[in-house]
Amino acid sequence: MTRLGINIDHIATIRNARGSTHPDPLLAAKKVINSGANSVTIHLREDRRHIKDSDVFKICKEKKILVNLEISLNSKILKIALRNQPNFICLVPENRKEITTEGGLNLSKNKNKIKKIISQFKKKNIRTSLFINPTIKDIKLAKKLDTDCIELHTGKISNLVKANKNFYRELVMIKKCCKLASLIGLEVHAGHGLDYKTTKILKKIKQIEEFNIGHFIIGESIFYGLDKTIKTFKKIIK
Repeated sequence: MTRLGINIDHIATIRNARGSTHPDPLLAAKKVINSGANSVTIHLREDRRHIKDSDVFKICKEKKILVNLEISLNSKILKIALRNQPNFICLVPENRKEITTEGGLNLSKNKNKIKKIISQFKKKNIRTSLFINPTIKDIKLAKKLDTDCIELHTGKISNLVKANKNFYRELVMIKKCCKLASLIGLEVHAGHGLDYKTTKILKKIKQIEEFNIGHFIIGESIFYGLDKTIKTFKKIIK
């Protein structure tokens, strides 16, 4: 069955806007799991704009919650991740000035560093994933780096769908990447910018085993509630 991971970063964004303790990301993590999500994603950014170190500690400590921790290649962040022992790690690119993640990792530029990081997590039996652009080149490079999974950046196709523009070429490329990744033994995930419509389109790709969705779910829950929104996505990917 296709899995659903919920990114709760923007619960922390709302909390931080007032510099208080409410809403609590830990409570949100428990809530999304109780609503049917398979895992919780949190991104510990270098600038700590949403998730804080204390959030990582508290959420990873909850053994009933499968935690997917997104981190950059920063050595200090890496140490925090290893100390907290999440269930899963997803390596992502990070730019201080970006509003949100703008693309996939530059595997060619950082291959030695990435391979070393993956090796460190594998020694701790932590599943590793690389957040990459949907290109054949990156799929092949990801395999050489010995990662367990790849998460395809779906921002481009999501933006095309939302703008009612032709997304066929991007969809074909994503399909090709999914088929190749599965063929060479990489588990395929998808994430970034996903809403109901784009998820319905991508759900037809049988190789995608996990969708990770955040911003849209948190935004939609303002109007319809977190539980209902998650259950709607569960029905879509079922």
